[in-house]
Amino acid sequence: MHDDEHWREKLTPEEFHVCREKGTERPFTGEYWNCTKDGEYHCRCCGETLFLSDSKFDAGCGWPSFFKAADAKMIEEVQDLSLGMMRTEVTCKACGAHLGHVFEDGPAPTGLRYCINSVSIKLQEAGG
Repeated sequence: MHDDEHWREKLTPEEFHVCREKGTERPFTGEYWNCTKDGEYHCRCCGETLFLSDSKFDAGCGWPSFFKAADAKMIEEVQDLSLGMMRTEVTCKACGAHLGHVFEDGPAPTGLRYCINSVSIKLQEAGG
């Protein structure tokens, strides 16, 4: 895994704050919160495929939301007790980037809502 210096050179300050320092972008401000384009969402840091557009839905929360990962083996779930809450953080298994959190209030068929920061992912549009 790379050190902070590597990530600071590769990422913008906001991307670094979210992906490497476990920050959160403001709701309804990210590039993908209301995006409906077809394609694959990749990890902003390492490029791993994390989510597909066919599992994206509008949760009304202001962040991109998905009901499943493209490959569950590429998502790491970690208990997060910060901010006086008990949540489940999701990270990229390949590089450890903080993506967001997963909640059990999503739609069928999984009942999950992966609530993901736009700056932690990058859309590769279908056919692009």
